[in-house]
Amino acid sequence: MTAAPRSPRERPAKPALTREGIVAAAVAILRAEGLRKVTMRRLAQELDTGPASLYVYVRNTDELHAAVLDELLGAVVPAPAGGSWRERLEAVLTAYTAVLLEHPSLARSALTAWPSGPHYLRLIETLLDLLDAGGVPPAQAAWGVDLLLQHATATAAEHAGEDPTGDFPALARALREAPAATYPHIAARAGALLSGAPEARLSWAIRALVNGIERTAVPTDTPTEGQEAP
Repeated sequence: MTAAPRSPRERPAKPALTREGIVAAAVAILRAEGLRKVTMRRLAQELDTGPASLYVYVRNTDELHAAVLDELLGAVVPAPAGGSWRERLEAVLTAYTAVLLEHPSLARSALTAWPSGPHYLRLIETLLDLLDAGGVPPAQAAWGVDLLLQHATATAAEHAGEDPTGDFPALARALREAPAATYPHIAARAGALLSGAPEARLSWAIRALVNGIERTAVPTDTPTEGQEAP
């Protein structure tokens, strides 16, 4: 016996589109299929709607990727409760870098499409709070946060290719075989240039940057917000 056709009115209504639902679906696609599949067309297919409907909530793919990153950053803050301000700052930046390293293609996207959602703002607030706890002058802390996040993002973006090791073996061989007569400094330090586990180098880089931020004043003629540069 053939079932009677169902009227469209009898079918379950689709959930209403929201920005939060769109971002959640995009994160799910990222985890399952990678950033390349996080497109308006693929997302519309997942949500059973037309791509044009998504532009009401997200302007373009760059904004979508930034919103996805912001959602992932929810696991980065708050800072750990124990330890010095330097240790807590390093822990936050290490956690931020780890999120990006898990999705390095997203880190490459973040170099040009910065997130601006609540989790990213909370990350900036946390870093400023920790630098303030260390007595870093406000202007240096403000510029320093940008430098710290830029370094972490660029570090992860280096691994965004299909083969994250790339041509590193060739570079390592070239450094080790560099003739001392032509490249005396490289020949003397080839081992040091290639030494250190990634975790150790990241920790050192964060500490070096923080030390520099703490000691380096910003230019005194720098315009404040709302002023134009001369």
